[in-house]
Amino acid sequence: MGCGMQLVIGAAVAAAIVVVILIWLIGSYNGLVRRRTQVDNAWAQVEVQLTRRHDLIPNLVETVKGYAAHERETFDAVTRARTAALGASGPADRAEAEATLGGTLKTLFAVSEAYPELKANTNFLSLQQELATTEDKAAYARQYYNDAVLGLNTKVATFPTVLIAGMLGFGAREFFRAPEGQSGPISVRF
Repeated sequence: MGCGMQLVIGAAVAAAIVVVILIWLIGSYNGLVRRRTQVDNAWAQVEVQLTRRHDLIPNLVETVKGYAAHERETFDAVTRARTAALGASGPADRAEAEATLGGTLKTLFAVSEAYPELKANTNFLSLQQELATTEDKAAYARQYYNDAVLGLNTKVATFPTVLIAGMLGFGAREFFRAPEGQSGPISVRF
């Protein structure tokens, strides 16, 4: 084998290595984009459910006000917590604001227990059922979001993708965690 043939073989091997590296880079980049898109979509689903929850609260408060107008402090607390939750951004802030809102809703439901005619009101019962359904959907959406974040964070942190993820602008995302001691759904059953 001559020197020319060795150069051709060497060039072919080098070209093959470059092609394999390019294919790996493209595949890794597309995988990271896919994971990031899943996380963004999952977060949008969390926001949809939380927005639905926030939209139900004013009607619920107004219904309870009709029966317990003197409970102004409770209504104001729910309204302030809802406003704070609407203004929260990012998973950590949103989780904390939602936990506070959940606490004020528990207080609102505790107030409503003192009014049997309210508990029998069809509008109140309907809102209560919608809120319970929304709470279930929000819990599922948070779980799906956290699963998507887990997938992205694992992909970003594992070898060999970790070598390029940062350079391509991909980083770990934040999980949606309930504040310490404040986990579990809001009980809206009577």
